[in-house]
Amino acid sequence: MQLALVIPNYNHRQAIKATLARLEPLGLTCYLVNDGSDDETRHLLCQLAAQHDWVRLLHHPFNRGKGAAVMTGLRAAYADGFSHALQVDADGQHDLDDIPKMIETAKAQPHALISGLPQYDESVPKGRLYGRYLTHFWVWVETLSLDIRDSMCGFRVYPLAATEQLFLNEALGERMDFDIEVLVKLYWQGVEVKHLPTRVIYPEDGSSHFQGFKDNVRISAMHSKLFFGMLRRMPQLLRHKRSRPKTVKHWSRMGERGSYWGIKLLATSYKLGGHWLCRAIMYPVICYFFATGRTARHASQTFLRQVQRLEPKHPDLQGEINWRHSLKHFIAFGNAALDRIDAWCDRIKLSQVDFPDREVLAKPLAQGQGAVLLVSHLGNLELCRAISIHQRKVKVNVMVLTQNAENFNRVLKQLNPDSALNLIQVTELGPSTSMLLQQKIEQGELVVIAGDRTSTSSEGRVFYAPFMGKAAPFPQGPFILASLLDCPVYLMFCLRENGRYRVHVEHFADTLKGPRAGRMERLQAAVNRYAERLEHYARRAPLQWFNFFDFWRKDDELLREAKPQTPNRTEK
Repeated sequence: MQLALVIPNYNHRQAIKATLARLEPLGLTCYLVNDGSDDETRHLLCQLAAQHDWVRLLHHPFNRGKGAAVMTGLRAAYADGFSHALQVDADGQHDLDDIPKMIETAKAQPHALISGLPQYDESVPKGRLYGRYLTHFWVWVETLSLDIRDSMCGFRVYPLAATEQLFLNEALGERMDFDIEVLVKLYWQGVEVKHLPTRVIYPEDGSSHFQGFKDNVRISAMHSKLFFGMLRRMPQLLRHKRSRPKTVKHWSRMGERGSYWGIKLLATSYKLGGHWLCRAIMYPVICYFFATGRTARHASQTFLRQVQRLEPKHPDLQGEINWRHSLKHFIAFGNAALDRIDAWCDRIKLSQVDFPDREVLAKPLAQGQGAVLLVSHLGNLELCRAISIHQRKVKVNVMVLTQNAENFNRVLKQLNPDSALNLIQVTELGPSTSMLLQQKIEQGELVVIAGDRTSTSSEGRVFYAPFMGKAAPFPQGPFILASLLDCPVYLMFCLRENGRYRVHVEHFADTLKGPRAGRMERLQAAVNRYAERLEHYARRAPLQWFNFFDFWRKDDELLREAKPQTPNRTEK
């Protein structure tokens, strides 16, 4: 892999010097394209190119557009023997700290185009943001797939051979339509598109060359051409889609479905119109996720069938399990999400929650003793706030995996920054996490850990326990962590029953700590008991089971499939 940088520049003076300074340690050749800038910018670019021997300055005599500048840089890099080019904007929008990650991804998948998936902050202009969603829709239509999650981000690694082939065969737009069109046509050509989340900002002193009316007309005309181009290629696209190998991802490698701004739109509608407005927006979204989420849909039906075998007369599972039961399952998940927001915003009060077992926790909390609550993705975890016994504020710390619900948790924090429920976001349960939680326990706080999901970091560190008649993998981490904290452990399940939430708390152990000898056997027994109680409550409320993946799939098989395959060096 021979990688170069390509930076288009049209009158961007504010950030280009700092951008080059950040890029210099990479040791890459940079093709800096002056797209007909004014004299002041042109002189600055010439000075920077003279100061840096790794910068090659290319000039357009007049402004041709961002697309033309990118094409000039890509073709120059290809002509000089480079195999890949990383496109970076000159205006400081892109998080350059993500470049090593993009390069590693490109090395692992050299024939794919690697594109940033923007994660915006509050600086993004709302008009630009909402316009992107319309473009996303048309790109999905033009490719007959959801593979291209964002087509407008100019932070990309191009495979230059395939890109040059496209340039030789197709005429592309040279302005703001380029980023979209080149991605769609490369996809038509068989190039895979891979996305990496990356932070994108709009600097206060930045300048944009997006021409509202002209560029929107240009993009609309481009989408019209691409749509008719898709119609001609429809048989080919459908064949390609059917021939692609089916891959099974480990659940923790599945990104969060739903962007930050999409989730924030739901939260805003909730604040303005309450449940009725939020549901009016949410139900079509759920139907979309149901229609496009084949893996989750299949997992839902598999789980419900397994429950039905054990509970043939369950009122929620009458008749042969089919897509209607699965859709009810998805809608139950959406309703639970609304209840999560209610709980976070203190709109569900203690008086609205049945908590018959509250005294189980009362004594240790009254004595200022911390404890671990082992929970699961069954029911409503946010109703942990119901443990505020006798109006006494108890600090509750909930462990969550960062990459799988980051947007949702970020919006929750904005809805009620003063919540007594503290979300501790981690990528895995390690020594630093253990030290942090030990402090929480010593301060008399509660630590909430889900014990029902393995992670990609748990290879070789799982327990198998009977669950719904089959062996299922459970992570060792939560149970080892609970033993290290050496404090009382409780089980908690919060289910919606007869129109109200009911919190079930059970004493699990005074401590899981014990002699080193026989530790794994002791923890295996704890996992077996946890799985038994989890099954008990899941059979009571199967539609409140929110693990939308194959729960019984052997964890080591999933992890092997998730790893990139190393080619056999003896093959030719």
